[in-house]
Amino acid sequence: MRKAPSFPPPAPGAHHDEGVPVSVKIRERLKAQQRRFNANDNIADCIEPGELEQLLDEVEQKMQAVLDSMVIDTEGDHNTRNTARRVAKMYLGEVFKGRYVAAPEITEFPNAERLNELMIVGPITVRSACSHHFCPVIGKVWIGVLPNQSTNVIGLSKYARLVDWVMGRPQIQEEAVVQLADLIMERTQPDGLAIVMEASHFCMSWRGVKEMDSKMLNSVMRGVFLKDASLRREFLSLIPNRGKSA
Repeated sequence: MRKAPSFPPPAPGAHHDEGVPVSVKIRERLKAQQRRFNANDNIADCIEPGELEQLLDEVEQKMQAVLDSMVIDTEGDHNTRNTARRVAKMYLGEVFKGRYVAAPEITEFPNAERLNELMIVGPITVRSACSHHFCPVIGKVWIGVLPNQSTNVIGLSKYARLVDWVMGRPQIQEEAVVQLADLIMERTQPDGLAIVMEASHFCMSWRGVKEMDSKMLNSVMRGVFLKDASLRREFLSLIPNRGKSA
């Protein structure tokens, strides 16, 4: 079993307004900056040192209230005795970590060799959750990049880190792929970018219609991929065994 991430302790000498929940303080900072804080937004720069630990405590308390309202005896049931804390740590430190931490450090290199051929990275595993029901979204993503002599080159593993950061939030697949495309375009400045994502949505298989075999497939094309149909076909044809991967 993977060890759950640890949270840093509050900064020495840090203090906060007595009785004001830390979530309220963070929300007020966001409002003061006229910032959006939707489920799939990153708010790391509005969280001060030590506040993530306080937020963990707050989420635990409110999760305990949810369990109490569901009439679960967390004191007598040894299986759920610490569930509120576990769920809080899972949301803040794992599955929704992309909301609360800054973007991963990505080292960029100049395109010294003037590479200008299509490059495809994938399949990269996607682990996310839908914004509607917080049910898992599990799948794969493929990224096609057509660089130019001014494009910033990043390591292959860095694409996976960017995917994990964007997908580590409550997401809608259509919006997630656009967010990822915007981020990669900003970081690398290529002539063209193509992204295809295929995923299973547990909000459809675990509940509702309980359709187990359906997947969602969508794509985003930028730059020359929008104008050049042959380039789009080349990218799609080079994705191996796409239908069997998610």
